[in-house]
Amino acid sequence: MMMKGKRGLVVGVANKWSIAWGIAQKLRAEGAELAYTYQNDRLAKNVRELTEGQDPILIPMDVTSDKQILLTFELLKRVWGHLDFLVHAVAYAPRAALEGQFVATTREDFRIAHDISAYSLAALCQSALPLMSEGGSVVALSYLGGTRVVPNYNVMGVAKASLEASVRYLAADLGPQGIRVNAISAGPIKTLAASGISGFGGMQRHHRGRAPLRRDTTQEEVADASLFMLSDMARGITGQVLYVDGGFSIMGD
Repeated sequence: MMMKGKRGLVVGVANKWSIAWGIAQKLRAEGAELAYTYQNDRLAKNVRELTEGQDPILIPMDVTSDKQILLTFELLKRVWGHLDFLVHAVAYAPRAALEGQFVATTREDFRIAHDISAYSLAALCQSALPLMSEGGSVVALSYLGGTRVVPNYNVMGVAKASLEASVRYLAADLGPQGIRVNAISAGPIKTLAASGISGFGGMQRHHRGRAPLRRDTTQEEVADASLFMLSDMARGITGQVLYVDGGFSIMGD
């Protein structure tokens, strides 16, 4: 099994449709030992139900709280002593910022989107670094809206651009310690976060009609690519954004 003996933290599981959950299932099937975080009591119930029978480590953590991030990694240090990989699957912008025009974005909505969707990656890596003394791998989730204008994606697209730039800078910083940092840019998949984007169904239909493979991107496809990036098979890859979108990103429109 590709991940046998590896231990990792998965951040971003909200329900069974979460891309993070698909990744977690794939990692576990390949032998990984997992810890999960949850943002609040409502999501805690979902995560507990999904992981029933797995005996995982479940940790309350809001990525906007430096204290909670610190406590999360202190717990992992006490229980595991080290960390092999980290999955960052967190993104959020207020619903009002995901409709209409980007020019109408408020200062507060811009701050929130970047804090949760981009800065959190740097914050998590900062706390994970001492636990990855023997190297490790980090994967974050992005979307094409970080490099192209996607209607209604607005400030989230700008935040994803920041996330992808963060991946490159973190890869440069952490590479000497043997830690790889990459991102997966997935095609549109219906998740809890995606449900807040106005016209998301239209985005999926457009993707399906224009992608060379002429179909939706699936949770399992993204999970397979993430498994590869987190495993030793991708040991020579860092600072990259891998598109898992049926080829949609190569098209002219």
